[in-house]
Amino acid sequence: MMLTDRYDLPLSTTSSAARDAYVQGCAAKLTMYPGAIEAFDRAISADPRFALAHAAKAHALLERGNAAAVRQSMAAANAVAAGLPAREASHIAFLGLLVTGDTEAALAALPAHLNAWPRDALVVSTAAFTNGLIGSSGRAGQKRLLLDLLDSLAPSYGDDWWFTAHHGMAISENGQHDAAGPKIERSFAQNPSNPWAAHARAHLCYEQGDANAARDFLASWLTTYPRDGLLYSHLNWHLALGDLEAGDAASAFRLFKEAFSPDVHSGPPRARVNDAVSFLWRWELAGHPRDAALWRMMHDFANDALPGAGVAFSDMHIALAQIVAGNDTALQARARQIDELARDGRYPSGSFVQAVSHAFAAFERRDFSTAIEALEPIAEELERIGGSHAQLDLVRFTLLKAYLGMDRPDEARRMLSLRRPHPSAIPVAGLAWVH
Repeated sequence: MMLTDRYDLPLSTTSSAARDAYVQGCAAKLTMYPGAIEAFDRAISADPRFALAHAAKAHALLERGNAAAVRQSMAAANAVAAGLPAREASHIAFLGLLVTGDTEAALAALPAHLNAWPRDALVVSTAAFTNGLIGSSGRAGQKRLLLDLLDSLAPSYGDDWWFTAHHGMAISENGQHDAAGPKIERSFAQNPSNPWAAHARAHLCYEQGDANAARDFLASWLTTYPRDGLLYSHLNWHLALGDLEAGDAASAFRLFKEAFSPDVHSGPPRARVNDAVSFLWRWELAGHPRDAALWRMMHDFANDALPGAGVAFSDMHIALAQIVAGNDTALQARARQIDELARDGRYPSGSFVQAVSHAFAAFERRDFSTAIEALEPIAEELERIGGSHAQLDLVRFTLLKAYLGMDRPDEARRMLSLRRPHPSAIPVAGLAWVH
């Protein structure tokens, strides 16, 4: 009898030990727990010709930003891929596109693969989260596109807790909070250890303006999740946002130093940049003093870790670090890289990062009018940059603060009415007087 994975898909290995280790690796990878790469190594040791294990290891390394090891593992997968069944051949080809950075081709290949094999969870996982393949695609309406995909796959997954957490999150990101809640809670009840369910619950609390619920939940839940889990630091970023909303600045800053500054962050380089830069700017928007040394550290880390443009959401955060550090040369160099990529059709979010960078630079020199002029035309299309609504509030709150700086309370009120049900919790200094 042919061996299968957790989702009953056949595997081209005759080694039960290889299959068991592969299933363990997939479980860790799908839930951002430590141990995925080690499990795939055990699978490869048990069956060196197990192509799926090599490919899964390559993608797990890609998630961690280890480019050289990624190429080596993908080459090993391709070396033993001849003669594989159609599903496994398509799976490996798809991951190969991601590994080589051909995201447009991967996006084009995704529907056909999932139409044929909707329960190929590792392939689904590349697109299922907010900053995945679809969420980073630069397309207009991408949050709806992601939800449409997960809606179409839902009958194939039934009551599966892993899928349901992502589905609930996508529903929440499309503004359907009442519908999202039961799905997220169902996933969490089935597997309280799933960090994607914890992440979705934190986002839902944020969207509903319930900072204390988010804080109480995350402070407790994070004690159960490994410190080296890939989502550990990002979830602490969420907890710090809750602390800022609740007015507990000391706790928020302690979390930054202890849980998600670049030197202690559990995630890959992009996550380290995004979380830390976002927090430091939002810290200042909330009225707290700038720490120039931390900004210099962030600037240096971002330039060293991510020297080339390519992912809009990270490029936006790197630009902000360069602006605060006053490094106009590096800012202009990255802008030229973005322009070149866009001309070659390889930067689908187009001019959005440039517009936001222009606004950040204007805001930094207290030219609030120019910041407003740059942001207002794109405020309803920020999803093209990538990121969740919570993450994109970095930009929205900058616009909000610019309105306050220009003594334009009507625009501030209008923006608040569109964004959050309980605007009093938004941590932007000076906001109280517009209510």
